[in-house]
Amino acid sequence: MPDAILAHGLWVPGLVMRPLAARLARSGLRCHTFSYGGRTRRLEAHAERLARLAREIGPAHFVGHSLGGLVVLAALDADRAIQAGRVVLLGTPASGCASAERLARHAPGRWLLGESIEALARNRVARWARPEALGVVAGTLPVGLGRMVGKLPGRNDGVVTIEETTVEGMAERVVVRVSHSAMLVSARVAAHVETFLRTGCFRHDAA
Repeated sequence: MPDAILAHGLWVPGLVMRPLAARLARSGLRCHTFSYGGRTRRLEAHAERLARLAREIGPAHFVGHSLGGLVVLAALDADRAIQAGRVVLLGTPASGCASAERLARHAPGRWLLGESIEALARNRVARWARPEALGVVAGTLPVGLGRMVGKLPGRNDGVVTIEETTVEGMAERVVVRVSHSAMLVSARVAAHVETFLRTGCFRHDAA
């Protein structure tokens, strides 16, 4: 399966996926970036657009960073007919986001989060019920905007904690000493993604 669809996170344009896409392209993947306005429309609307793109492209792997991972999960859950390969989530707050919850306590924070507030609500249970393998990458370098709203519980990447990346039914999770945003430019993370998309397993020697 030579195609891969990449979805970025909140507050950033699709071009932030270029470093990862370039590394994946070296392994023979054709990468397509799905761009969306994370704070201006609800998650379901983005998932519907992603599903349309996926149907146009045909069979493809999926990689989602942060909120983009939630968009991927929603699209593939809503439309089981989408032909997916393997799926990798990078720093995705699948079970909610403490830093977003704290940010939403204040009016400027609610404005910044926009329509993504509901998608980032805490105490959710994320489940993966599709047959394709789902891999999760979590970071442990606590450098990021999330720390501006206070210390985060447990090990985290500066925005999302390891526990918040949990998805019931995931095939595997690997933990890397990298911050939330740096995942997209990390050679180690790219190696993990490429290996999982190719084999369904992570490179634990690269952690």
